[in-house]
Amino acid sequence: MNDIRQFLKVNKKKIEILQKGNKGTPIIVLTGMGCSFDEWKGVTESLCKTNRIILFHRPGLGESEIGSEIRNTQTTINELSDILHQLKIYEPVILVGHSYGGLCVQHFAIEKPEKVAGIVLVDSTSVDLKELDELDMDGLDEGETDEDWIKKCLEFSTMEQEQLRKIINPTLTDKQKQFPRNIQERLIDFQIKPSLYKAMHSEISNWKKDAEMIKAFGNFSNVPLIVIGRDKEYNIKLGTMEGLPEVKLRLLEEKWQELIKKQGKLSKNSELIIAMNATHAIHLDRPDVIIESINKLI
Repeated sequence: MNDIRQFLKVNKKKIEILQKGNKGTPIIVLTGMGCSFDEWKGVTESLCKTNRIILFHRPGLGESEIGSEIRNTQTTINELSDILHQLKIYEPVILVGHSYGGLCVQHFAIEKPEKVAGIVLVDSTSVDLKELDELDMDGLDEGETDEDWIKKCLEFSTMEQEQLRKIINPTLTDKQKQFPRNIQERLIDFQIKPSLYKAMHSEISNWKKDAEMIKAFGNFSNVPLIVIGRDKEYNIKLGTMEGLPEVKLRLLEEKWQELIKKQGKLSKNSELIIAMNATHAIHLDRPDVIIESINKLI
C-alpha cells in the first residue's frame, strides 16, 4: 500500500500529512511529544489494508511549519478539525493517541464527541499528570523535570541544525533500525530541527494547564475506549539494568500505572490492556497490541 505524503495549509502554515489506505472507518493517529509519525509504520502497514489511516506532524515537527502561536491541546484539536474538513472526512473517526497525543485525543473527544467512533489511548499522558511531580524522584529525574526540558528546548530552538547534530548526536533505537533506510534517515533529521524544540518548549510549558482544563470538562460518556499501558515490571527491570535506583523506579512506575488505570474510567464502555514487555514506546515494542485494540473497535 503506497504512502501518500502531502501538505495542507492550516492557519496559513504548511502541515505535513501522511495517508495510508482508502477505505473503512478513518483512523487518526496523534503522535507523542517530539515523536515522528514515521515511527508508526509497524502499526499502520497492517491497518491500512482495511482502513484509511491519517497521521500528521504538528507544527514544528517534521516538515510542518511553526509560527508564533501557543502550542497546546486546544490548538492541536483545532488543527485536527481543519485537517478532517480539508480531507472531507465528515464521519466519526477512531482516534489513537500516544503520550502527549493521547492528552490531545482526550480533549478532542470531550469537545467533539459526535466526531468520535472510538478511542485508543497508548500509554497516554494523564489529566492528573501533576501527581508525578509530587513523587520523590531524587536520583532519578536529574535534568528531566519540566523546568529542565523547557530550558533545554528553548536553548535548542535557537541553534542551527548542524549545531544540534553535534550536541544531540542523534541515534536510532534497535526497533527504529529495522525500518527502511529512507525512514531511518528521516528519523535522524527529525531530531535535529530547531523547530521541533520550539514546539516542545511551548507544549511542555502548557500541558499541565491543559490537563487541568481537560479534567474539568469531564468524561467521554459512552464512547468506546481502549486504554493501553506499558509493562511496569519490564520498565523497572530495564531501569535497574541501567543503574537507576529500583526504589525510585518502582515509585514512578506504580504511579504511572495508577494514572493509566484511571483513564479507563473516562468512558463507561472501556477496556484496559497492559502491553507486556513494552516501554513507553508501545507502538515500537508491541505494535500488535495496538493493531488488535483498533481492530476491536472497528
